[in-house]
Amino acid sequence: MDHTETLSGDHVPIVTSNSRGRVSFWRNVSGFWLLGLCNNFAYVVMLSAAHDILKQQETHNTTTNTLSASLITPEGRNNSNSTRYDCNPVSTAAVLLADILPTLLIKLAAPFFIHKCPYGFRVLLCVAAAASSFLLVSFSSTVGMSILGVIFASVSSGLGELSFLSLTVFFDRTVLGGWGSGTGGAGVAGALLYSALTQVGLSPRATLLIMLVVPAIMAASYFFLLEFPPSFPQWRSRKGEGLLRDPSAQERRPLMTEVPDDAEREQEEEEGERDRVPECRGKPGMGRDRKERENMNDMEMISGIEEKRFGWEFQCSASGDPGDAGDLTCAERLVALRGLLKFIIPLSVVYFAEYFINQGLLELLFFPGYYLSHAEQYRWYQTLYQIGVFFSRSSLFCMKLRRVWVLSVLQCVNAGLLTVAVYYQFLPSAPVVFAIVVYEGLLGGAAYVNTFYFISKETGSREREFAMSAASVGDSFGIAVSGVTAIPLHNYFCSL
Repeated sequence: MDHTETLSGDHVPIVTSNSRGRVSFWRNVSGFWLLGLCNNFAYVVMLSAAHDILKQQETHNTTTNTLSASLITPEGRNNSNSTRYDCNPVSTAAVLLADILPTLLIKLAAPFFIHKCPYGFRVLLCVAAAASSFLLVSFSSTVGMSILGVIFASVSSGLGELSFLSLTVFFDRTVLGGWGSGTGGAGVAGALLYSALTQVGLSPRATLLIMLVVPAIMAASYFFLLEFPPSFPQWRSRKGEGLLRDPSAQERRPLMTEVPDDAEREQEEEEGERDRVPECRGKPGMGRDRKERENMNDMEMISGIEEKRFGWEFQCSASGDPGDAGDLTCAERLVALRGLLKFIIPLSVVYFAEYFINQGLLELLFFPGYYLSHAEQYRWYQTLYQIGVFFSRSSLFCMKLRRVWVLSVLQCVNAGLLTVAVYYQFLPSAPVVFAIVVYEGLLGGAAYVNTFYFISKETGSREREFAMSAASVGDSFGIAVSGVTAIPLHNYFCSL
């Protein structure tokens, strides 16, 4: 007999013969995969198009088309500068900042009030913002208009990420793997599709207009593919955040604790097996011990456990009333946030290092003798990086890594190596950089999915929804700092 895990970490036997249950389970995993794909798609495309966005505005600002053509050599170089680097007047980090600062502001503030806004309205706002971003950038005629479009993509991505991460607590924890893999897939699909379509001759404008289908897929995935629990507050705010508040479970699993070693963790899981789960209103047998549950007939098992399997535990509480634990107070949220720092800081460092590379250094790693132009090399750097991210974000299904700080150190080594490589220009060819950026993507993707997996696993049930949304600030903070740092670095190298 298989087992599933409740929000408090207890294991409950499930009936695997229920075909409807299997369909529901995979619908939810697939739904979160598509939500992750669509949520990050616009963000990734804007970064992949950063070089083209700035080049397009530079061309528009020239006095004649003839002069514009004279600035671009057959090798794809920009001859409007006389340095040894092929520099845009504005660093692609400027696009990065426009893409991440709104996300950062949302992630800093929203966890303290976003629970008052129903999930359905949040998703509609994300869809509208993503569609607006593609339209604005497609038809822009100035840098300012393009940056505004990028900001809309940032709003959609930031609000969507913290909302969908919070949403995972209503479902089986397996959907985190689907979400992580989908966000990695967004990188591959976004960067590869943009690179491929522009490579075959489509203009950046036409390419971005084609991608308007993505926000529509997001809406369809959320409203028609996910199978929500019957009492899910789709169009109304929740009165409380107490999903499954078992006092004994809270004592065993405080908000954030020192991670036990393997022996202690096994002992904790064994103790969890013996514990009684809280009684659910109208569900006979859910408050019984494990042996009693195993002796129930199949009909009782199906009626009493189906909700437990697919993350519908929020209907249950210690007293049997949903949501009776009440909202977290502001003080409790701040305490929870402090406990999350051991996850947020390593994640921020990983993302600082990798986006320092992506938006501060890769644009300067141009190989004139290679068959790809500068713009094409930059696009494929981004594409290969996203391929690495996709594989590592999908790794949660087969392996987990608790020590995220190791990934932070390795990513900082990458950033140091490529900084020296830009200055001394000792790397022999573009394929060497291709390999490095794939490795960089593997480190970054693994840091992301493992951070949120262990937050979900080690956080108390009452605080889990807040913790999942609040911790999402880690990657955005690191990216924002990298953007601020990359601009003066770009200016320095371009002045040499």
